[in-house]
Amino acid sequence: MKNRVKELRKNQKLTQEELAELIGVSRQAINAIEKEKFDPSLPTAFKMASLFKTTIEDLFIFNK
Repeated sequence: MKNRVKELRKNQKLTQEELAELIGVSRQAINAIEKEKFDPSLPTAFKMASLFKTTIEDLFIFNK
C-alpha cells in the first residue's frame, strides 16, 4: 500500500524516532511503513492520520 507518511512527517519536521514516540511504535516500524514494506494496524493508522490532521484515505493509498 502506498502512503504519504514520509512526506507528511518531514513537513512537520519530525524524525522517525519522534513520530514513533508520538504514536507508540518503534522507529523501525516507521521506517518499514515509509518504505512500504509494512502496513500499520488500524489503530496506528488512525493515530497517524490524527497527528497529521488528515484522513486515513489521504494518508494511505490502496493500489489494486
